[in-house]
This record gives sequence, C-alpha cells and structure tokens, in this order.
Amino acid sequence: MDVYFLGTGAGMPTTKRNVSSIALRLYEERGTFWMFDCGEGTQHQVLRSSLKLSKCEFIFITHLHGDHLFGLPGLLSSRGHQGGTKPLTVFGPPGLGDYMKIVFEVSHTQVPYPLVIKEVDGGVIWSDDTFSVTALPLDHRVPCIGYRIQEKDRPGRLKFELLKEKGIPPGPVYGQLKQGKDVQLPDGEFLFAASVLGESIPGRSVAILGDTRPCDHAVRLARHVNLLVHEATFMEDRVEHAHEFGHSTAKQAARIADRAGVKKLALTHFSSRYKDEEQMDQLLSEAREVFAETYLAEELEAIAVDAE
Repeated sequence: MDVYFLGTGAGMPTTKRNVSSIALRLYEERGTFWMFDCGEGTQHQVLRSSLKLSKCEFIFITHLHGDHLFGLPGLLSSRGHQGGTKPLTVFGPPGLGDYMKIVFEVSHTQVPYPLVIKEVDGGVIWSDDTFSVTALPLDHRVPCIGYRIQEKDRPGRLKFELLKEKGIPPGPVYGQLKQGKDVQLPDGEFLFAASVLGESIPGRSVAILGDTRPCDHAVRLARHVNLLVHEATFMEDRVEHAHEFGHSTAKQAARIADRAGVKKLALTHFSSRYKDEEQMDQLLSEAREVFAETYLAEELEAIAVDAE
C-alpha cells in the first residue's frame, strides 16, 4: 500500500507541479487504486504514471474548489474510452451530484460503466471485510471533507511447526486456517484457527485531508495513522494569510501530526509562490522543527504506508 502523488500544487498548475490529486494504490490487497481529488490535468498525470484508469475503484473528492475538481469529468469520460467497465463510486460533499449532472448533460457525456455519486458529510461512509473509510468535515472556506482509510486487522501468522507436529501437510487446510476458519480434519478432529495462529496483525491506516485550517477533526481522523497527508500551502511567515484563506502552514500541519501521534507526515498542496528547491527545503525544515518524520510530496512519486 502506498500513496502516489499525481499533483501537489495549490490553486493553479505550474511548470513543476500539477494541482491536487492523490492515488492510494492497493494492488496487492485489491488489485485497484483509489483516487483523492482530481484537479485539472489529472488524467495527463495518470498517463505519465503506471496507473490504469480501468483499475480505479473509488474517487473521493474533498471539496468543490476547481483545483481539486475540474479534472473529474474528463477523467471519468476517459476511463470509459480506456476500457473501464467495472463500477465506480465518487464520494464528495453536497453539491457534487449537481455539478456532475450539469457537466454531463451540457457536454452530452455518457460513460459505459455504472457510475454512482454519493454525497457525504461525515461518519463511516464505506466499509467491507478489508477496509473502512471514515469522513469528517474540516475547516475551510467551503464545505470540505477529510478521509481516514483503515485496513482491518489481519489474521496472525500460521504456526507451521505446530501444524507439522500434528501431521498436517501444507495444502488447502493452511489457507482456510490462515483466513481464520476452523477446519475438520479427515479423522474427525476439529482444528480451531485461533490455536494455530499468532497474534493478529494490525491493519495499516492513512488519513488524507483536504484544504483546512488546523482543527480538531483533523486530529481525530489522523489519530495514530501510519501516514498523514496534510496540506502545507504556506510557510510560517504567512500564517495569517493561511488562516484568512482557510489553509495551513507546514508547521501547523506538523503540530497536527504531533498531536495525533502519527507515524509519518507527508506535506502537499504547496503555493505556487514556492518555486525553487531552497524555498521547499525551508518549508520542510519548519515542519521538521515540530515533527521529525515529515516528508515533502513529490510529483509522480510514492510514499509507503508502512506497517508498524
């Protein structure tokens, strides 16, 4: 599992950064990826990556500002042209359904796959046997949502030596036990999975937040996650400007990470005023004064969601 950055800029694209979009790659776990925000030009970034739109399972929109949204209609249309036939659900704040309806009606766009638009404002918005997604409102100039993706705990490792002692050879039985299923052996004995499995393996977690001032909901979503992705639009000398426009500084993002007890912090959504490497180094340095495990998101590069 990793977070792959398709766009790390704020407001408008530059020659070095596209506007906001992130892919959570789950190929080993599900064979798919999930997308968070879809600013203008995102599908061009996808073409420069190893991602295939047919593998996109869900899209989560944080808010309806253009630098997080304007790429969505074109990307959904292209997914159909590129062989996407499996269902796709787009989650986002109220108003997303009206936006998509108007754009598709005016442009006469149709997609050859089931497309569902779900407007959400908070709580557990999706769950299955492997993952759950929780949303909470953040503090921006317009309604904005942050998302927490939680992998459910997995069964522990099989105690192979114990199984060998019982005379059970490798085979389908191992697979059933690994899934936590009790099995009946040929001699009639029941073998309980709990007796041959180690401690459960904690699921990994990641919080991906939209544009926001520092707020308590950001801390709640990020509590003890393996990776927090937080905007860092400005450096600390523009903290008042950040507050006025509903954003955070790099140092404020680091304080959220510290309060939440996260393992790793990735900063993104950088103002176009920061054009050179020296400025970005300073932005990173300000954050690391508060939270050492801070990293800058880079275009078309990934940051791993490491297990504990």
